Amino acid sequence: MSAYEGRFAGRTAVVTGGASGLGKASAARIIAEGGKVVLWDLNAETLKAAAEEIGAAGVVALDVADPDAVAAAAAESHKILGGRIDILVASAGITGATVPVQEFPVDSWKRVVDINLNGVFYCCRAVTPYMLDSGYGRIVNVASVAGKEGNPNASAYSASKAGVIGFTKSLGKELAGKGVIANSLTPATFESPILEQLPQSQVDYMRSKIPMGRLGEVEESAAMICFMASEECSFTTASTFDTSGGRTTY
Repeated sequence: MSAYEGRFAGRTAVVTGGASGLGKASAARIIAEGGKVVLWDLNAETLKAAAEEIGAAGVVALDVADPDAVAAAAAESHKILGGRIDILVASAGITGATVPVQEFPVDSWKRVVDINLNGVFYCCRAVTPYMLDSGYGRIVNVASVAGKEGNPNASAYSASKAGVIGFTKSLGKELAGKGVIANSLTPATFESPILEQLPQSQVDYMRSKIPMGRLGEVEESAAMICFMASEECSFTTASTFDTSGGRTTY
């Protein structure tokens, strides 16, 4: 994908799940287009390696399911980024178990919801005040086509991503008219390290649902995120953007 030179000049961003996959790809593109980025992720070692590779301004190792850690990370990132946070890309997520509901481990359900839904809430709650202070912001919450359609044997993931969509619609309406825009992304399955958490049969099922007949590429969703995070995205809020290869019908 071609970069748009200077699109994020002078802009600052926090990207969660920034050590790998879609988070890292989105952060790399924001940096390539002139922005400054702080990466958040759980593993300090992979986080440091990713930051060195893409030229991030800083890193914070944390669990997004911990609201106190998220609040502290937001304050630290605000300082690193020179006193403003213009963009939040909430990309941290896990799949959880791949089993029917009646067999789904309660601990796995709680962990998926804690990271995928509660974590997005904590991040938005912590970062939004900084955006309101400056009168500008772009929030991109990464959901999933599973949040619209539901994937069998992935009830926690599907439910948590549906929650992200609903939460983002509420947040976007609250912030409309205040210079801060919030949208969610609903990708179909794309090539990413998160697929390592799934059995091949589940990946094959999800591929079979995509009319284009292939998985997405991470760069395709990163390109959409960068539009959503840019000044060009100025009249769409509380909405969803699809990168689903034709799977999504609404």
